[in-house]
Formats: sequence, structure tokens, C-alpha cells
Amino acid sequence: MKTFLLSATTVLMAGTAFAASAKPAPLPRGAAHNIVLVHGAFVDQSSWQPVAAILKEKGYTVTLVENPLTSLAADVDATKQALARQKGKTVLVGHSWGGVVITQAGDDPKVSALVYVSAFAPDMGESLAALAKAGPATEGGAAIHPDAKGDLYIDPKIFPSAVAADLPPQIAEHLANTQLPLNHIAFEAPVDVAAWHNKPTFYVISTQDKVIAPEAQRFFAARIKARTSEVAGSHASLVVHAQEVAAVIEEAALAE
Repeated sequence: MKTFLLSATTVLMAGTAFAASAKPAPLPRGAAHNIVLVHGAFVDQSSWQPVAAILKEKGYTVTLVENPLTSLAADVDATKQALARQKGKTVLVGHSWGGVVITQAGDDPKVSALVYVSAFAPDMGESLAALAKAGPATEGGAAIHPDAKGDLYIDPKIFPSAVAADLPPQIAEHLANTQLPLNHIAFEAPVDVAAWHNKPTFYVISTQDKVIAPEAQRFFAARIKARTSEVAGSHASLVVHAQEVAAVIEEAALAE
């Protein structure tokens, strides 16, 4: 799936003009130079590639975490390993399920700000399962089902319209048929740390999201007292609205 998604996002970015320069302009004084991007369930880290390309072009050091999606502890460990490799202030960013991961992993002293993109933002003691049950029902949420091993998938017939309605149909269909499952253990595990209590927070709401209802996203953003932006995109807004998402991450890099 990774190769396909990388090529797909390359096509989507082809119409975007990047300022090509041999040496990026210096980053703003005091800015966090490091960005760690944490992906959600059902896709891999290449879903962040359009945003990563923009940030790298501007001179940021960007790391894409490869979540195993086998448990919350495993994904948090993968994120903490990525944070351990950073030198200096770091912005930690999560999409969808990745919001749960950064909530738990974001208490690292290197993390200067948290950015949630169409993401769950639990408080201490809350699990993804509890948040999904409490929030408004969505087409995508209703289409999540376990297989015989307890791994969760989104119904491939529903995936294109529910997750990626603003991606080209052939890309959305391919992603639907090559999903990376989220184990039910991760779905049910509560966080015991909520880093957003002590970090500057930012939230990008996707107003056409059919996986996490926009109303739920606004609730999360308000609860964590985030500086909030909105994009008119689906759950895949990190791909389609990469420029806007990258701009919020750059704003977070200046947070104190």
C-alpha cells in the first residue's frame, strides 16, 4: 500500500508549486525544528507524505512514525522511539487514532506543542472505544467491524465515501482494499496520560469528515483549549489539504 499511496499523493501534489531552492530560508528564531507525524488506523505513515514534503522543503526535520497498530502501548513506544531521536524542541502531530497516541506519548519534555488533525483527543482514563461510543454516529464509524482475529477494518464498500470522498475514486478504492487493521486491544485501551493538559495544543477540524463527526472534533478542540482551524475536507484532509495542515504545524512550531 505504501508505494501506491506515495505515488498517489505525488500526483495530488503535482499541481502545488513549491518554492524550489538549494537552501531553505532559516527557520524563525526560537521555532521547533523537529516535526514528528503519527498516522491513524487503517493506513500507514505515507498518508503524511504530502505534509512532510512541504515541511521538509521549508527546512524542518520531519519524522514519520510507523505505528504497528497492535496496541496503544506499541504505538506509543514507536512514537517515543522517534522522539528519542530528536535533538531539541519537537512538534508532535497525530491524525485520527494518532491523536490517542500523541495524547499518551506527548508528555516527553522535548515536545513543545501538540497538533491534532481530524483526531481523537482523550482525557485520562478514556479509550478510543469510549469516545467513539459517546460521539455522534458516523458512516465510517458504523462501518468498522472486527475479523475473526479481533482486528478492526472499515467495510471496503463504505471506505471510499466515508474516509476519502475527496480523493480520486481509484485511490480511495485501493486504500479500502489494502487497509492496515487496528487491533481491538488498541481500540479498548484507555490512556493514563493526557499531555494536552500541559502543552500548547492545535486542532485542525475537517468539516466534511464522515469518520469522526465535525461536532466531535469541535468538542475535542474546545476541551483541550486548542487553537483551532477548519478545512472543508474529508477524513483524508491531511492529504487533500496538506498546505493548510502544514501551515498549522508551522504555527505550532512557534508556540511557547
